[in-house]
Amino acid sequence: MTATEPTILATSGGLRAGDRTRVAFGPLVHHAVDLAGVRGRRPRIMYVGTAIGDSEGFAARAGEAARVAGYDLTPLMLFPMPNLDDVESAVLDHDVVWVMGGSVANLLAVWRVHGLDAILRRAWRSGVVLTGVSAGSICWFQGGTTDSFGPALRPVTDALGFLPYGNGVHYDSDPGRRPLVHRLVADGTLPETHCTDDGVGLLYRGTELVEALTEIPGKGAYIVTRDGETATEKRLEPRVLT
Repeated sequence: MTATEPTILATSGGLRAGDRTRVAFGPLVHHAVDLAGVRGRRPRIMYVGTAIGDSEGFAARAGEAARVAGYDLTPLMLFPMPNLDDVESAVLDHDVVWVMGGSVANLLAVWRVHGLDAILRRAWRSGVVLTGVSAGSICWFQGGTTDSFGPALRPVTDALGFLPYGNGVHYDSDPGRRPLVHRLVADGTLPETHCTDDGVGLLYRGTELVEALTEIPGKGAYIVTRDGETATEKRLEPRVLT
């Protein structure tokens, strides 16, 4: 089973400390799996850690989180070379692709060298649910704000563009994110931009935003649009996941 239409869950969350493991999957990851509609077998998740340089340590932690959740997890490594003979077939054989945060600029460059950008577009159109956190959220959009280039936040405007919006992550925990998003939308660097507090995700069917979801009550999602030479912000109240 796959999703009935192209589906993206873009988040600023999905991970928590485990009871017996260092990392556990939170409600946002479980919801992404639910969206895939898997029945009668263990869900298959592909973990992509390009944004943190394919850290083997974190891949192992993600594997433990998947084991506890009852999922089968395959890490896709691109350093020092792809660890799978047929990357496209492997991606299409999974229910969910979950992308770890880190450097979105590096992620995009490496994906393009290996053709993973085109593979993921075909997977998205085929109903594989695409999801991830931070850099693993921004990558699906036109662009967003990033610390990929240094401590000072800068725009990235050449993301995959599956979704025709900008994306602002960690909107409540990084004080530089909100003002930079507003400036970039106001001057036209970013289009309409969809933002998430930590613990919040945005669900898209095709390219339409259909719902905001949260692991943490009281957190919000936001749509920032251009209004003349300024930007305006509208808060969305997410549905709380359990």
